[in-house]
Amino acid sequence: MRPKKATATADHDVIRRWAEERGATPACVRNPGDRNDVGIIRLDFPGYSGEQSLEPIDWNTWFQKFDEQGLALLHQETLANGQKSNFNKLVSRETVEASKRANADRQAYATKASSTAKAAFRDKAASRNVRRSSEVKNAQKRHKVTNISRKQEGSKPSPHTRTSRGRAA
Repeated sequence: MRPKKATATADHDVIRRWAEERGATPACVRNPGDRNDVGIIRLDFPGYSGEQSLEPIDWNTWFQKFDEQGLALLHQETLANGQKSNFNKLVSRETVEASKRANADRQAYATKASSTAKAAFRDKAASRNVRRSSEVKNAQKRHKVTNISRKQEGSKPSPHTRTSRGRAA
C-alpha cells in the first residue's frame, strides 16, 4: 500500500477540527525562564510523552503564536490502511510555498518534456512519411521512364513478362 500524502494548511478551522478529531489539545513547551513567552507550540495527543514537557494553552494563544511565527501545519488525514493518522509537523509557510512552486515547476517541466517528446515523435514520423513518399514518387518516375523508353524503342516485352492472362508473351 502507498502511504497517504500529507497536506499543509494555515487555516485555523481546519487545524482545530483535525486536532480535536484526534483528541489533541494546544500546548507549548514549558519555558521556566520566561512565563510571558509561550515558547514553542505543539499539539498534545493523549497517551504520548508530552505530558511532562508540555503545558496546555488555549486555542487563541496557540493560533496567535502560530501566526506570529508564520507557521503551517503539515498533517495527514489517514494512514495507508484507512485509519486516522496523527502525523503532524509545524513548518514554515515559506517552506510550504517554496515546495508548491517546486512541484508546479516539476509538473510544468514534465508537461513540456512530454509535449516536446510528442512533437519530436510527430516530426520524425512526418519526416519518415515524406521520405517514403519521395521514394515512392521516385520509383514511379523510374517505372514511367522505363515504360516510355521501351515504347519509344519499340522493344518487345521480355519473354518472362506475363500478359494480362497470366501467360508468358
